[in-house]
Amino acid sequence: MRLRRECRLSELLSHLYVLIPVLDDEKHYWVGDDEVEKLLRRGEEWLPAHPERELIVNRYLKRQRSLTQDALSRLAEGDQLDPDADEARHAQQEEAVEERIGLNKQRLAAVHSTLKQLGARRVLDLGCGEGRLLRLLIDDRSFEEIVGVDVSQRALQIAARRLQLDRLPLNQQGRIRLFQSSLIYRDRRLAGYDAAALIEVIEHLDPFRLEAFERVVFEQATPGAVVVTTPNAEYNVLFERLPAVEFRHADHRFEWRRDQFAGWAEAVAGRHGYSVNFDGIGPADPALGAPTQMAVFTR
Repeated sequence: MRLRRECRLSELLSHLYVLIPVLDDEKHYWVGDDEVEKLLRRGEEWLPAHPERELIVNRYLKRQRSLTQDALSRLAEGDQLDPDADEARHAQQEEAVEERIGLNKQRLAAVHSTLKQLGARRVLDLGCGEGRLLRLLIDDRSFEEIVGVDVSQRALQIAARRLQLDRLPLNQQGRIRLFQSSLIYRDRRLAGYDAAALIEVIEHLDPFRLEAFERVVFEQATPGAVVVTTPNAEYNVLFERLPAVEFRHADHRFEWRRDQFAGWAEAVAGRHGYSVNFDGIGPADPALGAPTQMAVFTR
């Protein structure tokens, strides 16, 4: 087997350290508690979101039930810090930076409207978080199938609770489902949809993971349309409460200027047979553009 990928050497070695004995399915030495610690240490950046993490953990720990249960439990705890607390931080940051223009509501409304204009019936919300877009889609009967996807199982549980999915009428419950998945690993469940929305998602990915994200969404899932929003870095100077050297959110790995976003989106569209159009969301400045950039990819 030959694999090829451009990535950090440390990332490659962390995968190989874990996966070589997993692929061989045979460890030739005693496996104890220290192997759990090694597994969690080597896999901390990628294993919690891996779609085959249970298989990997079972094989790495030679199917010793007590060890695998311990490892899987600790991986689940590390999926995400408390989403309620995290969401509170998000809200505080939005209030401090974007309060004056109510940008989040405008983003949701713009994406909802765009999905309707595209005529999408079966829609993915990739990186759905607490489910704010999902709420708009549920209330709109023109959407026949709605799927919320997030890397954190705990975040999905909170979304289900806040959306009160268990209280929906049976015919409504059949329209929506939630499942855990990572946007950097192939997942066949993402294929075959009319459209996918990614609201303020890509800037939370490390730049070196964008290539994997591109393959998962545009090459493997291939929805009929993809709607992506991301901050416009040029606009940041107009936010009085945002220091010039900082991003709008502490978890952002980057924020792009309009030319950077357009260059990335046009390259992605060209590689995967899409066309792309751009729009802005929020009150636009003549020189700096709108605070949020939106790209709409169509096939």
